Amino acid sequence: EVQLVESGGGLVQAGGSLRLSCAASGFTFTDYSIGWFRQAPGKEREGVSCVGSSDGNTCYKDSVKGRFTFSRDNAKNTVYLQMNSLKPEYTAVYYCAARKGTVSLTPGRYDFWGQGTQVTVSS
Repeated sequence: EVQLVESGGGLVQAGGSLRLSCAASGFTFTDYSIGWFRQAPGKEREGVSCVGSSDGNTCYKDSVKGRFTFSRDNAKNTVYLQMNSLKPEYTAVYYCAARKGTVSLTPGRYDFWGQGTQVTVSS
């Protein structure tokens, strides 16, 4: 059974930091690119960051460049999203997802999804 389990969300003040984790199981982790997405109330899900399966290429939404860092630990089948200098507008449910292909920030291109973790940034 494919599983992606996010953790690390919570309540933080503006300017603070959080590190999200996503633990994967049930598929060959190294064959898949992983993406982080977020969905705020009343808004569409959007891509935040992604990392390639084998080459480690990363991509970031323009508004989080320099604030977020995506890394993956293939030995642990886990990816991490370090989020610094958080803003209230980053408040959303954050999801990780996997796709067997190149990196992408398009949600519809992903095959497997986690349940999400809530990130709330207070002003």
